[in-house]
Amino acid sequence: MFNEMNSITDIRKWLVQFRTIVYTKDRLADLELMEDEMREAYQMGMLNQEMYQKAMLILLQEKSALSDNK
Repeated sequence: MFNEMNSITDIRKWLVQFRTIVYTKDRLADLELMEDEMREAYQMGMLNQEMYQKAMLILLQEKSALSDNK
């Protein structure tokens, strides 16, 4: 199991453990779906607070970088 979340790749790998693959061909939609999945996992107790906060920060940064590029 993953102990740290440092990148989108780490988030994707963590989700794959639970047979969740997020790919819609729309980067923003992917990030939002990953946010929802991480939020649900945290609420269900599958993710500790530190990992949840790191994952959400990474997703927020990715969304911000995506909007800056447009």
